[in-house]
Amino acid sequence: MTRLPRVESRELIRALERAGFVPKRQQGSHLHLFHASGAIRVTVPVHAGKTVPAGTLKSILRDANLSVADLIRLLES
Repeated sequence: MTRLPRVESRELIRALERAGFVPKRQQGSHLHLFHASGAIRVTVPVHAGKTVPAGTLKSILRDANLSVADLIRLLES
């Protein structure tokens, strides 16, 4: 099983955009991204310079229907 990478919110948002998600709105420190199909919404906490906690990252990946391997591929591209 692939280990979960440690990423900052900015890196995670860029990876989700590569996967077809579009930022729609932001409430305070949370950015809401919607998939181009309109069926999937994910919320990413935006805290500059801090890594996204592992449990939060797992939840975001589950909501986005992405695997850890998918995330790593998106981060490397």
